[in-house]
Amino acid sequence: MTSGTVIVIGGAEDKVRDRVILGRFVTLAGGRDARIAVIATASQLGMEAAERYKAIFTELGASEIVGLNALTRMQANDEHTARLVRDASGIFLTGGNQLRLSSLIAGTRMADAIMNRFLAGAVVAGTSAGASAVSSHMIAFGASGATPKHRMAQIAAGLGLLPGVIVDQHFQQRNRLGRLLSLIAQNPSLLGLGVDEDTAGVVGPDQVMEVIGRGSITVVDGSASETDAWEIRGHRPLMISGVVLHSLPSGYRFDLRRRTRVNAPHLTTIQGEIASS
Repeated sequence: MTSGTVIVIGGAEDKVRDRVILGRFVTLAGGRDARIAVIATASQLGMEAAERYKAIFTELGASEIVGLNALTRMQANDEHTARLVRDASGIFLTGGNQLRLSSLIAGTRMADAIMNRFLAGAVVAGTSAGASAVSSHMIAFGASGATPKHRMAQIAAGLGLLPGVIVDQHFQQRNRLGRLLSLIAQNPSLLGLGVDEDTAGVVGPDQVMEVIGRGSITVVDGSASETDAWEIRGHRPLMISGVVLHSLPSGYRFDLRRRTRVNAPHLTTIQGEIASS
């Protein structure tokens, strides 16, 4: 069992007001004692993106923050860079292009350092493209739309911190239900997580995900579904039936391993008060 925490953020997280999601990341990383590595490889802005998050994490109380931007696999294999990641209690992957992130760092010393720190108890957070990349199977690219279609999206190998899960981001804002359904139809063993903007799933070592932020996380479970995806050609709509779908706003919890919703403590209290009234 892994011993770290993963935070998958749907992108466009609040950076100036309550900063609930980024604040949770800093807290889990150790608060004032946090040592944070911001990896900006996915972003075209590079170190500019890293500097922005460094400023935010400093305002949130962290005192030791380093920005990293591996532009080549050689840089991602640099021992000094890997050592900076190995020293971190919190690792943050910025948004941008998830295929760029996985292509440049997967299989390198930097990627090994991320996994090793995660297994040792560090928190790893990814926003937007960074969120997609933390799973074992990653959406490389795809089309929008509510109707699932053949060849609507393509998957690639992610960093593997969240096995058995596939994450899509900007979910409601970019109308991505169709592509997540199409991927689950073709890969029913995976659990789909569609994360809205300014929303995050915090997954602890017990594989229970807590939803925080302004929107919802859509969980798509196709383990008992039926589909004709295997016989559809071209870009035609495909059939998928029997999917179990959960839409979970802030405060709700979901067991990723058992694929069941679990009651959050405050919800259990409310339900008990209703039953006794």
